[in-house]
Amino acid sequence: MQTVILAAGEGTRMQPLTARRPKPMLPVGDRPLVAHTADAAVEADASRLVFVVSYEADAVREWFGTEYAGVPVEYAVQRHQRGTADAVRAAKERLDDEPFAVLNGDGLYDSASLERLYDAAPAVGAHEVDDPRPFGVMDVEDGVVTDVVEKPNDPPSNRVNVGAYAFPATAREWLDVPESERGEHEITDVLARVVDAFDLTAVDVGFWLGVGRPWELLEANEWFLDGIDRRVDGDVSPDAELSGPVVVEDGATVESGVIVEGPTLIRSGASVGPNRTSGARAWLARTRRSATRSR
Repeated sequence: MQTVILAAGEGTRMQPLTARRPKPMLPVGDRPLVAHTADAAVEADASRLVFVVSYEADAVREWFGTEYAGVPVEYAVQRHQRGTADAVRAAKERLDDEPFAVLNGDGLYDSASLERLYDAAPAVGAHEVDDPRPFGVMDVEDGVVTDVVEKPNDPPSNRVNVGAYAFPATAREWLDVPESERGEHEITDVLARVVDAFDLTAVDVGFWLGVGRPWELLEANEWFLDGIDRRVDGDVSPDAELSGPVVVEDGATVESGVIVEGPTLIRSGASVGPNRTSGARAWLARTRRSATRSR
C-alpha cells in the first residue's frame, strides 16, 4: 500500500535537540526515529513511501534518497505547518487513485500490526492505555469505530488513536477540512468523514510509542537497546570484556581493560577506554577525547 509518512514536524517540545534537525530525524539507536517507522511500513509491504517534509527537509531527503529498502521514495513539502490533514493534502498529488496509509513519523510501530492495518482498510490503529485523556479516544462497537473524541474529560474507552491510518482512495478528496478550534486542519476530521461513509475497523496495534517529548525519546532508545543482538564489527582489545547484547559498530574502538555490560550500542567513531566500565542500556558515541554515554 502506498504510505504517507508525516515528517514535517519541527518538534518545539524537543528543543534544543531539534535546533538543527526535525523531530523525526532524532536518533533512536543506530538510525533516525522516522527510519524505524519506515522500516515497519516496508516490512508491512508498503509499495511506495511519500515523506511529507518541511523544517530541515534536506535531512530527511539525504537519509532516504529516492529508494529505501527497495521501495520507491517521493517527497511532498508542507509549506506551512497547519495540521495533519494539511500535511496529507500536501502529498495528494503524489498518490495514485488507490487506498493509502498515513503514519506519524514520530511514532514507533510493530510491522505485524501495520500489515493488519493495511489489510483491513479502511482502518485506524488503536492501542489501550491507562489514561486516554491526553489522546484521541475511540468509541468502538464490534470492532468498528463509531466516533473519535479528542482529549475527552470522560473517555468512552481506553483505546486511543496511534496516528496510523489506512484510508480508502476516496479520502483523497476529503482532505480540505475546515480549521479546528486550534487553528489547524486535523486528520481526525477526515477520519470522521470515513466513519460516516464506511465501516472503519479499529486494528489493535501491539507495540506503539509516540515520541513527542525528551523522556519519550529516552524510552525509544531503551526499546532499541532491549532489542539488539550481539554484534562486533569494530576494534575490540583482547582483554576488554563484553557481556550480553553489545553492538560495536565498524569504526568504533574498545580499548584495553574496558568492561561493557549489554544492552549497549557503541557507535562508529567512538573510542571507549582504556580501563572504563559501562553499565547496561548505554549508547556510546564519538566525542573529541573518548565516548559519551546516553541513557
